[in-house]
Parts: sequence; structure tokens; C-alpha cells
Amino acid sequence: MQSHTQFPMLYPLRSPAWSATNSLRFQSASLLIAGLLGFTVSLAPALAAAQSSSSSLSSQGAPGKQIYAQEKAPSLIDPAGPTISLISSEPVFVMAAALNACGYDEGLNESDPIRKHVRDEMNQALAQSEDARAKRDALCLYIAQHRMTGGERDIAQYISLSLYLTPPPELEITADLTEMPPDATQVAEVVPILRSFVAAVDLHGIWLASHHLYDDAADKIHDPLSQMIVTNNVYLKMPAATYTGSRFIVVIEPQLSPSTVNARIYGTDYVVVVSPVNGVIPIKDVRHTYLHYVIDPMLYARSNAIDREQPILKEIRDAPLEFRLRSDTVSLTIECLVKAIEARTMDTGVPEYKIPAGVDRSQLPIYEHQRELYQQKVDAARLAQVDHDMRQGYVLTQYFYEELIPFEKDPASLKDNIGEMVYSMDVDQQVHRARQTEFDKQADEDVLQQPKPRQLTGLDLAEAKLSAGDIDSARAMAQKILAGQNDTVASVADAARAHFIIARVDLMAVHANETEDEAEKSVDDAIGEFQKTITTSKDQRLLAWSHIYLGRVLDVECKRDAAVEEYKEALEVRDGQLDTRLAAERGVKAAYLQKGHEHACDDEDTGDNSPGPDAAKPGSQAHDGKPAPQ
Repeated sequence: MQSHTQFPMLYPLRSPAWSATNSLRFQSASLLIAGLLGFTVSLAPALAAAQSSSSSLSSQGAPGKQIYAQEKAPSLIDPAGPTISLISSEPVFVMAAALNACGYDEGLNESDPIRKHVRDEMNQALAQSEDARAKRDALCLYIAQHRMTGGERDIAQYISLSLYLTPPPELEITADLTEMPPDATQVAEVVPILRSFVAAVDLHGIWLASHHLYDDAADKIHDPLSQMIVTNNVYLKMPAATYTGSRFIVVIEPQLSPSTVNARIYGTDYVVVVSPVNGVIPIKDVRHTYLHYVIDPMLYARSNAIDREQPILKEIRDAPLEFRLRSDTVSLTIECLVKAIEARTMDTGVPEYKIPAGVDRSQLPIYEHQRELYQQKVDAARLAQVDHDMRQGYVLTQYFYEELIPFEKDPASLKDNIGEMVYSMDVDQQVHRARQTEFDKQADEDVLQQPKPRQLTGLDLAEAKLSAGDIDSARAMAQKILAGQNDTVASVADAARAHFIIARVDLMAVHANETEDEAEKSVDDAIGEFQKTITTSKDQRLLAWSHIYLGRVLDVECKRDAAVEEYKEALEVRDGQLDTRLAAERGVKAAYLQKGHEHACDDEDTGDNSPGPDAAKPGSQAHDGKPAPQ
């Protein structure tokens, strides 16, 4: 099920109907006994997630004579549909929801409230059904076992696959594996597992109930997206076409991180998956893909003429470009022309200067001089961007930038001018220019791919302080959150997390107590805080680990029967993460042993609950290169 929204001033499309920085990820946590109980909780996400950025344009034309790779169009592309459309996709929705259910928290705090709404609906369904939790666990296990890089590709491959799925309940793949992008085929085996999970939590029902939220989100981005298309068409002097045989489709999915974009090319069809937040999308990257949509056909049609640029490739072998751009003249030429257009039309940040109305003619030279200074600043900013692109290896950017200046004064469109731009290029001159360019050592870090580290605040900062052993600061920050609590859903959730932090602080403070009574009070306080967490939180991971910690405290106090009940509660609640299940199962099997007090409960058959050889030690690295659970 998908729907299209209109661009009334552009194309006669169908009626509109549209469908945080990482939150705390409680990795495996163990009680590291120091006096009585103490531990740390890893802040690293169990599933580092991001999508391919706008530069990840799959199915790009292959080097040589082949214009487009022969990948079958995704199921969401309607051959008889509109040329440009803004749509929602239920298969993308269910895939994104599944990723969220399995620990995909990238950009959660910055995401649209729709994302939290869907997660809450899923959590409610999971809490009410053992079968749903079992299906979720199976799905999460598959995802955990198919991590490739611990980065963007881990999520991008699932989004790529979702574009080839039919809506629930069938969720069938619409193409042969040989006709699909390689990244999608790598995780195709998840489909039957996904189908079971979707049915168990009734994601189709959640989709229907949430669809109006998608409609509202689409309404907010319609105008800026439409304006972007109009502005570019005006600059290129190319009239809007109602049918060109190719498609440009923007798919909205608020459950993904808003800082990343999935942009893909399937033959002549261009698909961009974005996550809007209050009407804002990474419009710069959507525009980049749109420019490819317009320009690619023009230059691929002239691939024979562009082949004469082969000598340039020798000069950019040391540039920090991906192999495709260093080995294919057509791909390089396209990217350079796109870069040049972006430089000519960029927002330089220089305040626009306008000569005031009603100025005396005798004063015009002064104002005209100010306007010239303004234009000089604008030109300098644009040329600085061109120079940067050249040093990155896009060595034809300056050539096209210079060609665009007279083009802007010519009434003919880019389609009419592109031939002359290509055929009149002095290749020897461009080879010399490339040879004189000193390339950067590293490629740009796209802000969509590598978001800048955020400054920790609030409970995230409290977690960091706790991990560093600064329990006083962690307690103070958590108590500050509790002091400002109100009745909103977000505040209640933060309060539950604050109780969880304070509980762990109390346990870590046990060994610092000078008397046995003080130590017992700290333990009692910790138990109370864990119980408050259980009472107020709806987060499965918080609930499960609260029960596990309570079970361990009860084991240390030789209350084995009560401890087992807590471990069983953790198994009932479980969050789909392997560390939670293993910790709870070990607790049921054998009592937790406090180092140095292994024989404290002589009347209990505690067994051996020491960490096995596969248990990660604090500070060690897991197999995927991330900090190991602690």
C-alpha cells in the first residue's frame, strides 16, 4: 500500500495521501562487585545504524558503453504513475519498524514524534504477547548475525530490500535475486522472519492507525520540495515534463534517522528515502539526487564523446574519490557538472544587498559600489567551493562552472547547451588543470554519513559520568531530572530512566560506606529505585535489566527463590537483545556469585555462575569492533 501526494503546480499527480542522537542503549551490564555490588553499563548501541547517504547511488551506469545496470525497478515504482511523486510505502514502514524494535536508535532524539508513537504501539503489542516477543527475538537475532560494518550499510541493506517487497500480509519479494541490488540480496532471508513478526504485532493495523500522521508529515514537506524542483527547473530552463519514461520518487519514513538519506538509482528511476522532522528534510541531498535525475540522461546519451576524457582519469588516480569516479569518465563528468550547478546556485550565507528604492541619482554610484562588493563576496564563496571540489578530485567542476556563467545569460536550456559544453571541452587543458591540482588526502565526511559528535546533556551525560565512576555527578543529574518531572509522556519516561541511574549509583556507592548499616541502606535504596523503574517505565530494556539487578541483589542476600522470580520476570519482559536473555537465563540456572563471597550462602546450591570464556571483560572489544558489553 502506498500513496502519492500532488505537486499541483508541476504535475497532475494523484490525490495526496501520505502515509535523536542515540538514546541510551543498555548493553550487557553485569554487577562488578566492589565491596558489595557495583557495575557499569556500556553506552555503545547494540546496533549502530545509519543509511546510505545521497552519494550512495546504486545501479549507476557502468564504465564503458553500458548506460544503466539492468536492475529491476522496485515494487513501489508504478510504470504508469506520475513522473515525480512524494509517497509513503508500507513495506518500508514495516522494515523500519522492525529495525526500531531491534535496537535501531540512531537519531532517535531528533526524530519526528511519529517514530516514538510507532515504537510505543509495538511495545504495547509486545508486552501483551509472548508469541510476539518470540517473533521479535528471532528477527533481532537475524539482524545481529548479519551486521557487516557496524555502520550505515547495516541499515541500508534492509531499506534496499524493503523497496522490493509487497505490502503485508504477503510481504513477497517482487523480483528475482539476480535482478536486485547486491545489498538487498544479502539479507533477503529475513523476509519470512519479518513476515511472522509483522503479523504477531499487527504492524499493518499500526500502519493504518498511523497513516494520518504520515499525511500530515507529507503536507509539511510538499511545498519546500515542490519549490526545490521548480527552482532547479527554472535555473536549467527546462520545462516540467509529465512523462519522460523515468521516475523521481521521494519516500517519507519518519522511523529512520533524520540525519541520513537513502538515495538510489534503479536504471532510469531515482528513489530517495528521507525522514522528515516537522516539515524539514535534508533538502540539499534530495536536490543533489534530483540534479542527477535531470542530468544523467543527457550525459549518458553522449558517452562516446565523453570517452575522449580518458587521459583525465590518469591524473586523478591519487584523488580521494571512490573507484567508480576514478575509472569512469561519464560518472566523473556527471558529478562535476552537478557540483558546478550546486556551486553556481548555492546559498553563500552572504546577506543579499539591494539598492534602496527612491535613491537620489547622485547617490547611485555609492550604492552600486556596495552591490559590487556584495557580488564579490558571493563570487568568492562560490569559487572557494569550486576549489574545494577540485581538490576532492572533481577536476571538471571549474570547467563547467565557467561554462554555466554564459549559459545563465542564454535563453536556451541546459538540454540545448549540454552538447556544446561536452564537445567544445579542451581535454588537454583540463588534463593540465588536473595535473596542477593538489588533491586532499581524505574525502569529505558527508554530514549525512558522519554526523558530528553531539554534546552529551541530561541523562545521557549522567550515564557517561556513571560509566566514568563519577557517581556523585551522575546522581545529581538524575535527581535534577526527577525534580523537574511533570505529567507528560516524555517526562515520565525520563523519570523512569533517572530512577534506573540512581539505583545503579546506590549499588556502586555500597563499597564507599563506612558502616554496615550504611551499606545496607544503599542496597535498600537501590532496590527501591529499581522498583520505581519497573513501576513507571515502558521500556523493555529498562524493565528487563531492573529485574536482573534485583535478582542479583536477592542472590547475594541468599534469597534464591525470590531471585529466580525476578530472572523469570526479565525473560517475560525481554527486549530482544542477546545479552538480556543470557543474563536472565544464567540467573535462573544458577545463583549470582559475588566475588570474594562465593560461599556466603552455604545452605544454597548456587552452582557456578561465573562468566564463561566467551564473556567480555570490561574494556575489551567485541567481534564487531565496538566496546564489548559490560
